[in-house]
Amino acid sequence: MQVITKTAALSEFCARLRQHEFITVDTEFMREKTYYSMLCLIQVASKDEAAIIDPLSDELDLAPLLEIMADRSILKVFHAARQDLEIFYELMKEVPGPLFDTQIAAMACGHGDQVGYESLIREVTGEQVDKGSRFTDWSKRPLSDKQLTYALGDVTHLVDAYEALVKELKDAGRMAWIEEEMKVLDEPTLYFTAPETAWQRLKTRNLRPRELDTLKHVAAWREREAISRNQPRSRILKDDGLFEVARAAPDTPQALGQLRAIPSGFERSRAAASLLEAIKTAKAIPEEERSQREKRTHRQPAPADVLDLLRVLLKRQSEQNGIAPKMLASAADLEAIALEDNADVPAMKGWRREVFGNIALRLKHGELALALKGKKVILIETDQLG
Repeated sequence: MQVITKTAALSEFCARLRQHEFITVDTEFMREKTYYSMLCLIQVASKDEAAIIDPLSDELDLAPLLEIMADRSILKVFHAARQDLEIFYELMKEVPGPLFDTQIAAMACGHGDQVGYESLIREVTGEQVDKGSRFTDWSKRPLSDKQLTYALGDVTHLVDAYEALVKELKDAGRMAWIEEEMKVLDEPTLYFTAPETAWQRLKTRNLRPRELDTLKHVAAWREREAISRNQPRSRILKDDGLFEVARAAPDTPQALGQLRAIPSGFERSRAAASLLEAIKTAKAIPEEERSQREKRTHRQPAPADVLDLLRVLLKRQSEQNGIAPKMLASAADLEAIALEDNADVPAMKGWRREVFGNIALRLKHGELALALKGKKVILIETDQLG
């Protein structure tokens, strides 16, 4: 088992990785007590070898690996890549690439919605994955052989899974689908939250304009505090507390301390002073520049019968094409299509429109009908019904 703790060994390993078209990558991290993930291990494999890289080693500089991650000539294969990519984005200040996410690819191959790593490996390779060390403390040293074996398996099995999925995709003519899906992962805003946009993570209905402006400033304050202290947002102030502060808009430490969501003594802290300053800034916004109350759309509900037909069609198309239903169209997509032919939803764009969207419109307008043939749902051209 190759465990890399020194920069020279990492450089040699990365030089060998450069000989390959793709590598598989995984990380082990902890985040329960921090804002940023604490990176504890990086596992990388090629078709020839695999290694565990210890970022906690004092003798290791990750620069050789980060160069590989930025090298656009080498494909990086992950499973459920989002959190791993967030870690690399923080290290590199850019998104690694190009990317291939086996969880997304598995959905396009009919292996279910958001299939887990263990299930995927069993389905496509027949191998069993020991997940007994999943909830271990990866920051403690030394790590046991059992922990290291578990960690390494997350990338060695992934080599076989990637090749099996690529074969399935090519056989089905769906590589272009996946290339389209992977472009979404290249968006940097997926991997960090700017303090000014932190309020968008919250449900802001039923707030007056003044309250909404205060919430925006308080959420930005919390995000900056969480970043500077490297603590989870909830340890700074819970979401319920943000809304209580936004509605009450206290202007003195005493008024702040009277709120139920504020911990005892917090009103006398440095953080409280900066929170009150954020509230003051929000209050100073001129009336004409205030946020507008969120307007509720009172559009007609989607016709129930049309929705029922679209749900049956979605099930039929997903089974017919061997693709997870949620990847093809969401419940919100179906409602939008039922209401509007030109709905701006994913199901009406790209390959999804070819597989589902166009057929959904024809069904909606009576050009197609659904029928049972044995136990299968089939499509019939209505002009053939006589």
